Amino acid sequence: MQLWVGLGNPGPQYAMHRHNVGFMAVDVIADMHSFGSVQKKFSGWVQEGRIGTEKIVLLKPATFMNESGRSVSEAMRFYKLDLSALTVFHDELDLAPFKVKVKMGGGIAGHNGLRSIAQHLGPDFRRIRIGIGHPGHKDRVTPYVLGNYAKSEMDDLAAMLGGISAEAEWLARGEDARFMSELALRL
Repeated sequence: MQLWVGLGNPGPQYAMHRHNVGFMAVDVIADMHSFGSVQKKFSGWVQEGRIGTEKIVLLKPATFMNESGRSVSEAMRFYKLDLSALTVFHDELDLAPFKVKVKMGGGIAGHNGLRSIAQHLGPDFRRIRIGIGHPGHKDRVTPYVLGNYAKSEMDDLAAMLGGISAEAEWLARGEDARFMSELALRL
């Protein structure tokens, strides 16, 4: 069993924020792979399903970004999983928009959701870094990250999220390089 976490902030006013692309990714995965209905658990929303032969639990913490670790650690304890079973989908300023990279462990690059998870569980979990680009100056980061995707970005966003979901079986199998390669070809 694996736990795949999408990071974001709860509430309709945040739904299309760049910071919520992790929520968007797990929502598309749940839809495309016919996951079960949403349940309220672990201070978040959970859906269970299969991708290929792997059982996957999707989690969207309802705790706001900077408390995500509380929700994730509750789920990890409940399912008795170690960090090798955890994958976190999150926005990444240091990647070009709509680029996707897989990374094991590492720093948090100022991301409050990653910081919270690392504080609760340690840093050695798999991350699916979803590029949102950088606004150019650090003073513009907060409004940019907490801003909605532009209308002109919607086709690229939909293609990227659909690609992540379509190639998710490679992630489920632990074939991260193949996932990135197939996704890059698709995009």
